[in-house]
Amino acid sequence: MNVIFLGPPGAGKGTQAVRVCERLGIPQISTGDILRRAMKEGTPTGLAAKRYIDAGALVPDEVVIDIVRERLAMDDCKGGYLLDGFPRTVQQAEALAGFADIDAVIDIEVSDEKLTERLSGRRVCLACGGTYHVSRLNGNVCEKCGGELIQRNDDKPETVLSRLKVYHEQTAPLIEWYSARGLLRTVDGAQPMDDCFAAILKALGV
Repeated sequence: MNVIFLGPPGAGKGTQAVRVCERLGIPQISTGDILRRAMKEGTPTGLAAKRYIDAGALVPDEVVIDIVRERLAMDDCKGGYLLDGFPRTVQQAEALAGFADIDAVIDIEVSDEKLTERLSGRRVCLACGGTYHVSRLNGNVCEKCGGELIQRNDDKPETVLSRLKVYHEQTAPLIEWYSARGLLRTVDGAQPMDDCFAAILKALGV
């Protein structure tokens, strides 16, 4: 099964993607991961991406699309895959449709209000990377290793609102695009994690 995950930052896409991939026995394909892998391996598209990143510029669509095309051609994708973080725009979706047959698109839906509360309340341990939410914290110390907990810049309320604005402008149009093609399945991402996972499996028919 070839699956795409959509959803705003903080919707839990990454967490659910890991669980779905384990259940279905398919690779999780994140554009960040494959960019890093292509650069490390020195593939032509990886070297092209590195030139932009080293210059502090965004990697253009055509390079990202080539890297995704390369990744989907690998043997471990023959039995299916889950795309997490791609496509981000309708233009990328149109390009993807030229070389990949997608079976289902899962949109993990969470309100902006809930996402802002979820993300701005997140704290990360400087020492071990453990994550917590202020609503479940006793003090400001990591329960696993005793390290200091901080709020990442990405999780500050003003940054969260900016990230959501970019999502609504660039990525949300994909919801309508995939819906028009009969591929979209919407799941409530505000429910407890296990319930959300069960809803995704049901939407996929597995």
